[in-house]
Amino acid sequence: MRKLMWFSIGFVAASLCSAYLLPADVLLPLTLVFSVGFVVLLMPHKMLCRILATSFLGFAVGFFYFWGFDQAVLSNVRNLDGEVLLIQMGATDYSFNTDYGSAVDGKVSIDGKKYSVRLYYQGEETVQPGDTLTGQVELHYTAIGGNQDATYHMGQGMFLLAYADNEIEIERAEKLPGKYFPAFLRKSIADRITEIFPEGTAAFAKALLLGDDSDISYGDNVAFQKSGIRHVIAVSGLHVSILFSVVYAVTGKRGLLTLLLGIPVLLLFAAVAGFTPSVVRACVMQGLVILSIAVSKEYDPPTALAFAALVILIANPLAVTSVSFLLSVGSMIGIYAFSGSIRDYLQNEKRLGVSKGKNLKSKLKRWFIGSVSVSISAMTVTLPLCAIYFGMVSVIGILTNLLTLWVVSFIFCGIMAACILSLIWMPIGMLAGWIVSVPIRYVLLIARFLSSIPFGVSYTDSPYTVLWIIFSLLLLTVFLLSKKSSVILLFTAVTGMYALSLLATWAEPRLDEFRLTVLDVGQGQCVILQCKDEAYLIDCGGDDSERTATTALNALGAQGISRLDGLILTHYDVDHAGGAVYLSQAMPVSRLYLPDTDTENEIRCYFEEQDIPVSWVDENITFSCGMGEISLYPAKTESEGNESSMCILFRGENCDILITGDRNISGESQLLRQANIPNIEVLVVGHHGADTSTGLELLYETKPEIAIISVGENNLHGHPDREVLRRLERAGCLIRRTDIEGTIIIRG
Repeated sequence: MRKLMWFSIGFVAASLCSAYLLPADVLLPLTLVFSVGFVVLLMPHKMLCRILATSFLGFAVGFFYFWGFDQAVLSNVRNLDGEVLLIQMGATDYSFNTDYGSAVDGKVSIDGKKYSVRLYYQGEETVQPGDTLTGQVELHYTAIGGNQDATYHMGQGMFLLAYADNEIEIERAEKLPGKYFPAFLRKSIADRITEIFPEGTAAFAKALLLGDDSDISYGDNVAFQKSGIRHVIAVSGLHVSILFSVVYAVTGKRGLLTLLLGIPVLLLFAAVAGFTPSVVRACVMQGLVILSIAVSKEYDPPTALAFAALVILIANPLAVTSVSFLLSVGSMIGIYAFSGSIRDYLQNEKRLGVSKGKNLKSKLKRWFIGSVSVSISAMTVTLPLCAIYFGMVSVIGILTNLLTLWVVSFIFCGIMAACILSLIWMPIGMLAGWIVSVPIRYVLLIARFLSSIPFGVSYTDSPYTVLWIIFSLLLLTVFLLSKKSSVILLFTAVTGMYALSLLATWAEPRLDEFRLTVLDVGQGQCVILQCKDEAYLIDCGGDDSERTATTALNALGAQGISRLDGLILTHYDVDHAGGAVYLSQAMPVSRLYLPDTDTENEIRCYFEEQDIPVSWVDENITFSCGMGEISLYPAKTESEGNESSMCILFRGENCDILITGDRNISGESQLLRQANIPNIEVLVVGHHGADTSTGLELLYETKPEIAIISVGENNLHGHPDREVLRRLERAGCLIRRTDIEGTIIIRG
């Protein structure tokens, strides 16, 4: 009986429940309940009871450990949520640029306790490990239970974010402390790769070797995700196995020598990659492989996986919320559970047969069988996880993996070789970088091409996709449990249901005369307007520009839209236009409609350089949209920012919709003089419900029936303003808000 495995299952399950579902005050009672269950189940001397007893013990220890972690660590951090303090932080890594300035990770001592913190500050001054930063900041708690939504940082063991409104004082370290050597090595390798690899391939090389995907364009990131090979640029077991094939070659697979060389290499590689859960999992398991060889003991993969999961969760129980942890562990569970059965099925003489020869045909057959069995088995677990976390399922992923994974090993080794050669003589390193860039371009080409194929990806924003996933998982379960099941029948049923889900996803929105979708993007605005086969996106900005673009892409994909007929921006503020920059990299746009204002704005300058047709709106224009028409009204003002917002009016057969951007009350009065605005059915409320917009004149002149407010929950601006809500109520509007309802859809 694999006791450690069954114990770990209970421990991980308890951690998941504690992180997502259970309040801290029920953890101790649950510890007692499962402890009693453990004792009771030990009494019968039956294997099943012993297995359940071991899992119950894992649950009891997991609940107790999470409670202790909450009391000792999280409760103290929660008390700091929203506090404004003067802090002194020691940087533990190099700073990096963000949409709003710069950020750096470090350690802060508050009331005698040290915390890992990410500091966001204005300016682009570079910070190095060992530097000291001093300034007044506002602290935000990253885990569940804070004043704002939880963030992914909690899975990394970082429970505080610090935001500096004023200038930060930086005191330079005299020399780099030795404990930060991995950070120095990571940056040195990244800089070297940038120097020796051609433009367009260096970003991929850094991501593959170091897990640093910061230079990968948003468009390529989406392409990797849609094509199903995002795991290639997230350092994990694949990279560790490639690295250790090199180590084994150097040591000649000698047990003791491999142990002496391999363990330090593993520790250094994990440190350079940032100790992400997927890297730690892979390194721990590889370390156990080395140890088992050195001591001549049998290696048991499920037990090794269980031990790796325990190591990660003991260090940080909230790592269980990390998608890196869940996908890494989940893929291994799928491989261990199903790859053998799939391989045996494919190797049946009635199908591909067993190939034991050493010729090329036999080797290719073994490679194909191994690749397919691993990919399919891993997807049985990762597919629902990807659906939950990323909102999409890459159906074409198996093909992409078959076409690209065979070359990744060569690229990985080539990157290392090019870096080493550049230390000997830079020109030969650059030559090696140019050679390795050829297969890198091949991987990029395959990912970009396959990600653009219609129907290769299914989006969970569509209810039909969710039904297909549930149906497929149930069918797969029946198939695995049945002894007389048919693969052909399974494949036919799954693909048939997939085709039906795609057809329904595409057809359902086109049955409406129009469809207005106001996306929940936090404190920002992003609106989809569909008229039969035409689709326009009005604004694309929110709390996080990249996340807003992803939200828009998923919503568009879930409605069968693969190309925008137009992208319309009311103005260039980041909360209305920041995500448009990223979205245009990942989805074709037939035409841009941009206000001819704010000529120095970075977002406007970006679009001026793109090869997309632009209509610069400096006077009223109207164009058809399905059975209706869209009118654009630019602001008649010399001002920039909110006052320069362009207004959009959609006039349909049965519904008129007005969107005013962030235009203020005087700008609304100007709009009423500028255009003949009819009585409308839907108003997308201006400036997220700020009291400077949505005046009584606009409401009484247009008489909207429904008022939609795109606003972030618990936002710092206090939107929507109470006075605006009173005005809307006085005007007889039905008020709908994205911070309460989430994404809002109006059909007509």
